[in-house]
Amino acid sequence: MRETDLPHRRLRTWIRLLRMTRGMENHLREYLRVNHDTTLPRFDVMAALYRAKGPMKMSELSRQLLVSNGNATAVVERLEKEGLARRVPGEGDRRVVLAELTDKGRDVFAAQASEHRGEVDRLFSMLGHEELDALRDILHRVEEASDGQNG
Repeated sequence: MRETDLPHRRLRTWIRLLRMTRGMENHLREYLRVNHDTTLPRFDVMAALYRAKGPMKMSELSRQLLVSNGNATAVVERLEKEGLARRVPGEGDRRVVLAELTDKGRDVFAAQASEHRGEVDRLFSMLGHEELDALRDILHRVEEASDGQNG
């Protein structure tokens, strides 16, 4: 291949990655809807709160999930109505709002996460350790280069 073919190949690679990512994300959205009667945003919020192991600032939650404070608040409010999460004012500053999963929320998420992990495993089942290592290394290189270009 000629060096001039690289820009075209890179573009085709980007398009393939985007198509694959969107397809897998849509598959997981449908999987969560059908098997757990939930949405991917709810799952993501519950995952962040589960990992936090305690109350988390709403501002930190939205920052981690790369969503607006309003979007995070709307999801937490719905989880709260179902008894899966609760919000509490921050100590010393009532403007700060913390969110955490309830015991019920932790149990529900643990079950969802286990099945979600199995579904992701099925999506990548054709890849072995060496292929996953190579893919991870390549994606890490691209991520580092992208981070360097973005400041």
